Amino acid sequence: MREIIIIGSGPAGYTAAIYAARAGLEPLLLASSVEAGGELMNTTEVENFPGFPEGIQGPALMEKLQEQAEKFGTTVAYDDVTELDLTGTTKKVILGNGESHEAHALIFATGSAYRKLGLPDEERLSGRGVSWCATCDGFFFKEKTIAVVGGGDSAMEEATFLTRFASKVYVVHRTDTLRASKIMQQRAFDNDKIEFVWNSEVIGITGAEAVEGLTLRNTVTGAESSLDVGGLFIAIGNDPRTHLIHNTLELTAEGTIAVEGRSSRTSVSGVFAAGDVIDPTYRQAVTAAASGTVAALDAEHFLAALGE
Repeated sequence: MREIIIIGSGPAGYTAAIYAARAGLEPLLLASSVEAGGELMNTTEVENFPGFPEGIQGPALMEKLQEQAEKFGTTVAYDDVTELDLTGTTKKVILGNGESHEAHALIFATGSAYRKLGLPDEERLSGRGVSWCATCDGFFFKEKTIAVVGGGDSAMEEATFLTRFASKVYVVHRTDTLRASKIMQQRAFDNDKIEFVWNSEVIGITGAEAVEGLTLRNTVTGAESSLDVGGLFIAIGNDPRTHLIHNTLELTAEGTIAVEGRSSRTSVSGVFAAGDVIDPTYRQAVTAAASGTVAALDAEHFLAALGE
């Protein structure tokens, strides 16, 4: 029996582990067998995480967070959680290898996954011109021509933000109308650097070592065309990783795990959540790390109350 188990190995999970370990709780952190480290493992240069003025590679940052967590007594296991039992005072976690672990408290920090286009070269050119985060990577596209795929608020926000760096931003959208709010639409329409490519979908990404262009297909006529760009930002939404707790924990309208106010407390006593899995808005490494701190402190207080 453990005091606490943490599911997830992104900034939220490792920060929660650092705090929990320093409190003497000897946490077990369950990292994925194939996606350990979270979304930052797919990010090249990270320049907006405090404490690294020269920037740091995403995988290197996650390695440092893991080292810090392990230094204070965190045990990291590389396997996938296949089943949870949160019904009793003891929380039970079953792994893919058949192992079962129990704890008095559980922190859920599984993050979210950016929706992808599903193209063969999307993964190959990830970090080489293909990105899902303008605030993370926009700086690297100074004076370049780039494209944003999407028609919602996030796509308009990404496109507008990217005009700070890029010389031109194409917005590629499947229809001739946007889902974005009127104010976000107008902000994009009024920006001279933004040009809309209507009724179009991206069916191919070209480039040997980096993005050099896109292949588009007109959704009305079926005609194909090419678009020369040096970068592609995909803004078609993201999905919180909540498949393990559907029908177990209360969710928000956005599909994230519901928590009480600014705390990490979920609808089940002894279960806490942190990071992108509770955040439909900011989704930054530093906000996830801060959220992990909150979860660890909430769990620590919960465990202290159990012993009274």
